[in-house]
Amino acid sequence: MESSIQTIASNTLLIIFAVVALTGIVCSKISEIIKIPDVVLFLIAGIFIGPSLFNFIDISKYQVENQLILTFGSAFILYLGGKEISLKVLKDVKITVVLLSTVGVVVSAFIVAQIVGLTFEVSFMTSLLIGSIVASTDPATLVPIFNQVKIKDKVKQTVISESAFNDAIGAILTSAVLTIILSGEFSLTENIYQLVIMVGVGVGVGMATGILLLKLVNDQPYGIFKDFAPIISILSVIISYQIAIKFGGSGYMACFIVGIITGNKKNFRVWLSQKSYDADCYVVETLGTICRMTIFVILGTQVDLVILSKYLIPSLIVVLGLMFVARPISVLSCVLFDKKAKWNKNEILFMMWVRETGVIPAALCGIISAMKVPGYEMISSIVFMSILITLIVQGSTTKLVAKKLGLLDEEAKECKNISVKI
Repeated sequence: MESSIQTIASNTLLIIFAVVALTGIVCSKISEIIKIPDVVLFLIAGIFIGPSLFNFIDISKYQVENQLILTFGSAFILYLGGKEISLKVLKDVKITVVLLSTVGVVVSAFIVAQIVGLTFEVSFMTSLLIGSIVASTDPATLVPIFNQVKIKDKVKQTVISESAFNDAIGAILTSAVLTIILSGEFSLTENIYQLVIMVGVGVGVGMATGILLLKLVNDQPYGIFKDFAPIISILSVIISYQIAIKFGGSGYMACFIVGIITGNKKNFRVWLSQKSYDADCYVVETLGTICRMTIFVILGTQVDLVILSKYLIPSLIVVLGLMFVARPISVLSCVLFDKKAKWNKNEILFMMWVRETGVIPAALCGIISAMKVPGYEMISSIVFMSILITLIVQGSTTKLVAKKLGLLDEEAKECKNISVKI
């Protein structure tokens, strides 16, 4: 029995998971020492252990499992991004966040599409697909950075909120463009209608699922499952995603909304016991770490160094255009309309600089590679370069830029110093 095809395949998958997890743990420890975002090391390590170099693992032989990891991983990370949103702080900068997450994503996508069109000989829809994938920023990278670097709360919440919202919008936009490419049909009215349905259904399902399941783990009076809060959190992601997809909505948006509701329990009159709250935090943070490790390491294993070197210079041009053209224009086109937020020059410059590409673009790229969408090799090269360069250059200089612009939270630093002295 242990030599059957199914058993051998199962054992191989277990080995792959063990290798990926061990690689992720080692990279996480190294990142703490050398002060580089861990996802960069995950990507590089993935290249080393993948078919391009040492060929320890090759996930391409397991397409169903690959798709499952990428889909659930990206959905769960969006859920975690939603949990980081503070509705109280968000209220003061909501116009900026909404504009950056919608108009900003579209502006970035179209500008990058134009740059790709000038750099590569591809169709406009393929260029727009690339722009849609890399247009969003990454809460999974920004949140850990802001936990280490104490930025003023207004800017911090805006950037984190934008990254969480625009991940969902970027995923939806990518899905819409991909549908057009695969079907070969384009109708502006029809696609706008589909986008509205995807967002509307996703929001509705996310709110209904999030509130209902939270009530079941509430301390009083309906919390019949209050001792199973971590399991309910995981189920809420799976259930909301599947229901939203079933009714034509965005599963990613639904998971993100569930995260917002979970992260703002008191606004929805939900309270967890301390025991349930602690257990939930430990479990979801651990699972989120596993998702990040797995997605980035697997993406690294799918990088073809021959293809990457082939598209190296054009991909670098696209990434520089994303950082220094698309992002500044998208930020300016959004913040200037929010007079209530009263953004100053330094705050705007900081938001222009902080725009790391990360988990959701990586997951979307992995899905497109697995589907063998036309031009997927070029798309993988551009996405990999955008993740690597933005994380190394922008992620590692966040504290320096914030200090130069006077945006470090001095009160937080003083509190930290006092607590250390005590």
